[in-house]
Amino acid sequence: MTRIDHYDDPDAPRANSLVPSANVVVVNDDGDLLMIHRTDNDNWALPGGAMDLGESLIDTAVRETKEETGIDCRVTGLVGIYTDPKHVIHYTSDDEVRQEFSVVFVARPTGGQPTPSSETREVMWVDRRVVDDLRMDRSMRLRIQHYLGGRNTPYLG
Repeated sequence: MTRIDHYDDPDAPRANSLVPSANVVVVNDDGDLLMIHRTDNDNWALPGGAMDLGESLIDTAVRETKEETGIDCRVTGLVGIYTDPKHVIHYTSDDEVRQEFSVVFVARPTGGQPTPSSETREVMWVDRRVVDDLRMDRSMRLRIQHYLGGRNTPYLG
């Protein structure tokens, strides 16, 4: 499966789905961020994914972090809500085109070891000073910048 992110692109396919999802800024005692190297688009990202029926969005954040990284975590805060209709994600395997809908949380690790999964090429703790050097989509970079900027209130957009 390939994932293609489009932002404010007049040639992008039209959204045909909306799926609540969570991303998680997991921060260790050294202030490093848990990052994944995605298999579907070769970008670096925060762990996260789609909410399943029967779970809360907090449960989604914890489950997706564990599945994608091997790290257990406890959610401690909120970075923001990201629902920009100009951002669509095209999954080429089934032609699903999702409108962005992600709630980004902050969490602390509680156990586990960084372990890649079928969705992740690599999992690593990244020093906050070098996160900007990683290749990632603009929407993911914005989420990380909002966390690193130490906003006093959650981003609502």
